[in-house]
Amino acid sequence: MAALRAGLLTRALTKGKTPRISEIVLGTRAASGGSKDMLPGPYPKTPEERAAAAKKYNMTLEDYQPFPDDGMGHGDYPMLPNRSQQERDPWYQWDHPDLRRNWGEPLHYDFDMYIRNRVDTSPSPVDWRTMRNTLLGFVGFMMLMFGLGEMFPCYQPVAPKQYPYNNLYLERGGDPEKEPETVNHYEI
Repeated sequence: MAALRAGLLTRALTKGKTPRISEIVLGTRAASGGSKDMLPGPYPKTPEERAAAAKKYNMTLEDYQPFPDDGMGHGDYPMLPNRSQQERDPWYQWDHPDLRRNWGEPLHYDFDMYIRNRVDTSPSPVDWRTMRNTLLGFVGFMMLMFGLGEMFPCYQPVAPKQYPYNNLYLERGGDPEKEPETVNHYEI
């Protein structure tokens, strides 16, 4: 049904001229994504190819380092450092402040892994040795306390439940003819 509607709409827009299928497909293809210039090319083997790839990705020749040609299909795409967007300067006037990137800047190959709500590769304010020692000290202290609690249990003192009217003697089925035993209630 949708294909029929699309065909009628196409016919109406072209004023009776029936477009060929190839024109419809090519028009759809042109609006579907980036251009061929944005796709990675073959791995650069010569210094000229390397300079052209660096220019293509808007990088200096010193900063441009392609992925190794190991058959993974990265081609001439630059190997950018594995740094999250959290590490970038939050006060800089970025072209796209949510992603902390500028226009024309190449994206990391694993861009979706390094956005701000995912992996944070910022250096930790505390070194790993201090964090490890703190964790092990806390876990050790808790294990010691649990062990001491198992060896020397401590319970709150418990007294029998106190009820009024001689411990509810009549309500509990006591004989009304007999005198009930005296119950000592404790003041708290």
